[in-house]
Amino acid sequence: MPEPVDLAAVLSTVDQPWSPRTVAVLNDYDLRVVHTHGEFTRHSHPETDEVFLVLSGSLTIRMDDGDVTLGPGQLYVVPKGTPHQPYSPDGAQVLLVEPSATVNTGDTPSELTAERRVV
Repeated sequence: MPEPVDLAAVLSTVDQPWSPRTVAVLNDYDLRVVHTHGEFTRHSHPETDEVFLVLSGSLTIRMDDGDVTLGPGQLYVVPKGTPHQPYSPDGAQVLLVEPSATVNTGDTPSELTAERRVV
């Protein structure tokens, strides 16, 4: 039987922003935690929606139709194919839900593209 996942403990081991860690797999989906700080790459995921659930701090998702700002306990689904840019001037801890094969920078590779890391 798998052990419970302590999200705070996993996040305490992550020292770089925008470097997600897969903490669980649900069917073909990863549940990933990430520290955010500053601006991320503007990108989209042509084949999938992306879920953002803020655990602590504040995260703004910039989109063409307007920005969405999330605080602790708030969740937002970015529809597939929607260009978006996460932004967090003061930092946040976020849980992401997306297919396991999804690259964090979507269709726009950059220096922030991270390899899938399962803990």
